[in-house]
Amino acid sequence: MRHLLLTPALIAGLVGTAFVSHGAIADQRDPSLPKLFQFLKTTTSTDEAGALEDKIWSVWAETGDPALDKLMVRSSDAMDRNDFQAALQDLNTITTRKPNFAEGWNKRATVYYLMGDYEKALSDIGRTLELEPRHFGALSGLGLTNMKLGRDQAAVDAFERVLEIDPLYPNAKLNLELAKDAVKRNSI
Repeated sequence: MRHLLLTPALIAGLVGTAFVSHGAIADQRDPSLPKLFQFLKTTTSTDEAGALEDKIWSVWAETGDPALDKLMVRSSDAMDRNDFQAALQDLNTITTRKPNFAEGWNKRATVYYLMGDYEKALSDIGRTLELEPRHFGALSGLGLTNMKLGRDQAAVDAFERVLEIDPLYPNAKLNLELAKDAVKRNSI
C-alpha cells in the first residue's frame, strides 16, 4: 500500500468531513467514507490516491470491538506467516460475531484466495460487496479470482468497477487489460 502525507489542500478538504472516526462509527458505515470516496474518485495524484486508500482501509478495519480488533490484527499476522488455518479461525470468529462487518468477510476471502479455494473466496467477496459496494479491494479480488477461474468477462467487469470507484487503484488498469486480452484470445 502506498504511504504519503496528505497535501495541505486535501487535508483542508477532509478536516470538515470527520476524517478521523474516533470510534463513533467504524467500518463501512463510517460517516467520513462518502467524502473520502469522492476525493478518491477525483484525485489525479497517485500519492493522494494512496493516502486516501490507506485512510479508507483503516476505517474499514475498525470493528468497534477491541477484542475483534485484536483478532483482525492477529489474522493479518497469521496471513503474513502463511498460517492460513490460524487466520481462518480468527476470521470465522469475526464473521460470526459481527456478520455485518464487511472487512471481516473481505479478509477471509483473501485467505481463501491464497489457499486456492476460489469458490469460497467468491462467496465471501459477494458478502463483502453486499455490505460495502464501494470496496475496491474486494472488487479487485473479484477480478483476480474470476481470472483464476477463467471467467475473463467477469474479471473485466470487476476491474472496470474498481476503476469507477478508484481510477488510480494499483494494478487495476493492468489487470483490466490482461482480462480483456484473455477475452479476445478466448473468443477467437
